Amino acid sequence: MEDQSPDHISVGSAPKKSSTSSRGRHRNFSSSTCKDFLRKFVDNELLTSSLEDWFSGHNEDCGFRKPAFDVPFDLTELQNFDYALEGVTFQQLVRMPNALYASTSDVFEATAYLALEDFLHAGIKGLWETFWGPDEAMPFSVACIHSTSSKFYPAEKAISSGKLDGVCATAVLLKNLKHSQGRWDHIVVLALLRPDIGMVSAQGDQEPSPAVLGEALFFALRVLLSRSLSRSSTVLRNSDCVYLLLVDSQFGGVVKVEGDLNKLDFDLNNVYDCAAEWIKKHARVSVSSIDRVWNKLGNANWGDIGTLQVLIAIFHSMIQFYGDPKYSLNELATEHSSRLQSRRSERHLVDRQANGNGLSRYQQRSHSPEIVEVQEETAVDVKPQEILKLEIGSVVLMDDAYSQKGFQINDILTDSDPPIYSSTPVEEPTKTYLLYVGSSPSHLEPAWEDMNSWYQVQRQTKVLTLMKQRGISSRYIPQMVSSGRAIHPGPCNKPNSSGSCGHPWCSTPILVTSPVGETISNLIRNGLFGVEEALRCCHDCLSALAASASAGIRHGDIRPENVIRVSNGSRHPYFVLIGWGHAILEDRDRPVMNLFFSSTFALQEGKLCAASDAESLIYLLYFSCGGVCPELDSVESALQWRETSWSRRVIQQKLGDVSALLKAFADYVDSLCGTPYPMDYEIWLKRLRRTINEDHGKEVDTSSS
Repeated sequence: MEDQSPDHISVGSAPKKSSTSSRGRHRNFSSSTCKDFLRKFVDNELLTSSLEDWFSGHNEDCGFRKPAFDVPFDLTELQNFDYALEGVTFQQLVRMPNALYASTSDVFEATAYLALEDFLHAGIKGLWETFWGPDEAMPFSVACIHSTSSKFYPAEKAISSGKLDGVCATAVLLKNLKHSQGRWDHIVVLALLRPDIGMVSAQGDQEPSPAVLGEALFFALRVLLSRSLSRSSTVLRNSDCVYLLLVDSQFGGVVKVEGDLNKLDFDLNNVYDCAAEWIKKHARVSVSSIDRVWNKLGNANWGDIGTLQVLIAIFHSMIQFYGDPKYSLNELATEHSSRLQSRRSERHLVDRQANGNGLSRYQQRSHSPEIVEVQEETAVDVKPQEILKLEIGSVVLMDDAYSQKGFQINDILTDSDPPIYSSTPVEEPTKTYLLYVGSSPSHLEPAWEDMNSWYQVQRQTKVLTLMKQRGISSRYIPQMVSSGRAIHPGPCNKPNSSGSCGHPWCSTPILVTSPVGETISNLIRNGLFGVEEALRCCHDCLSALAASASAGIRHGDIRPENVIRVSNGSRHPYFVLIGWGHAILEDRDRPVMNLFFSSTFALQEGKLCAASDAESLIYLLYFSCGGVCPELDSVESALQWRETSWSRRVIQQKLGDVSALLKAFADYVDSLCGTPYPMDYEIWLKRLRRTINEDHGKEVDTSSS
């Protein structure tokens, strides 16, 4: 196999720079020497022969022992990757043929290459849209490599031109407008389709045969050498690490090769021994287990170990060439806990109020006498982790990016878990702020309460920061005053600024916002929510939704605890929509499932439509104005109640008792529910302002709405 000269190479798709220096990797060898080495390094069998003693353990360089290869990915990393890919749809359309039912070897091999190419395309497309987003064009393509010409072309072209016998590998390539035919230094990851990969799994071996592994090492070194000749700093930075995929029609595995090519002896008279010596002494070879990738029907097992190993190798290779993704793996994996909580709630497996220790208890709803009832006193007493709880009068110290601040707790605003506090800055006793306390990073397996606090603090901080960056300014949306980490009493020896010393309060995140008010829940409890409050609440919340919607942000969690009335001693109290931790920033985000306040579309589809927040606002007003509270214990019962209430106009009639305008607004929202049509916020805000001004003689402040 003779490689085309890899000089004059540049990557034209403008990949994003990674954190590595853009100057590239220093090279101690000349490009001409490397090119000559590549021209002679063409036979994988000769390299395998040079590595034979090493593979068998009959070599003094390895202490007469077979090489022990590490695995490229541990089980924890694969599980985290699996969590991040929950809900991601990969679709391989061309099925992988089963060798047992192949009619002819030629047909089988042709279909296998088509299926492998389609599998790789489905993989990179799914990973790109998940981690980098669907808005940007995908900068990768898939093609086969011919062994004699080193040309790249689709498998269909190789089949139609009768050149399938010469295909040696399938590659994921970085697109390049200047070199649309593909080049070796554009190879992101390489896949070798060989018929005997699955024999490893069948025989119970831990690694591929020397012949297969030797061929993989041969191609790995060719790719690394080609990258080292590139003029692109992005490609040159990745000339020390490459992933190879080994697959047959059912099984697959990953080989990862790392090493400094400066330590390779470029002896042109002995290229294979030099390459073998570099692999033995200076390369780090990692080999995964061989596991099933395709089932007997030819469909990929996307959620299984074998396929996950292949996908994560592709994922790391994509990062090499295009930089860090827009959405980090850990960020996406974190959402697994919230999805699990929602699923457990739907199935009635969780009753967080059932016992005092906060344990999740399984509730068997069957009346079968074979089910043994679990008594409360038999519950295992597990001591919960210590969480930062603040008492009235106490002072919490916070370290933000610029200074240390102290806040004295004045009151506990909500009795929910986690609570929201009213606080006063120690240095500015005339001001009051809302204070949220998150969960400590030392909690490796956070309870559901900790997940709630994560949304309440960390994610709400992200959302409010994003709003500020996008220029959203409204008096009906809380403003972030400060955010930072709690300072605990006693010495702290955390390893870095983002770590934890082990103290349960160490690095606990804190969010401080303005203004402070009384929740609608408390107003209803004290009989202080009347007609005027309903109209003002509708106007102010709608103003907040209009402002956030202008930047593509939806609230997703409207309920009485997330709306406060702010007085501040003024003549015109107003309402502020708080609790933006579950806000929907993009299509992949999922709203909170609330049987009483979630929109119909959210309960059915797990997403928000344009009118979903307004529909939730209608439910809030309905229940706050005395609407009959139904008994809802499942999503099905919640949907049934909504269908019945809207069709019988129960909601409209109840709101009509308060105001004809609220009744008309409910009809308008009902007409938009589940449709793609946008809300006309402005017309309803004008009508609400006019009604409030005329009916109650009090003007609505619109200076910053």
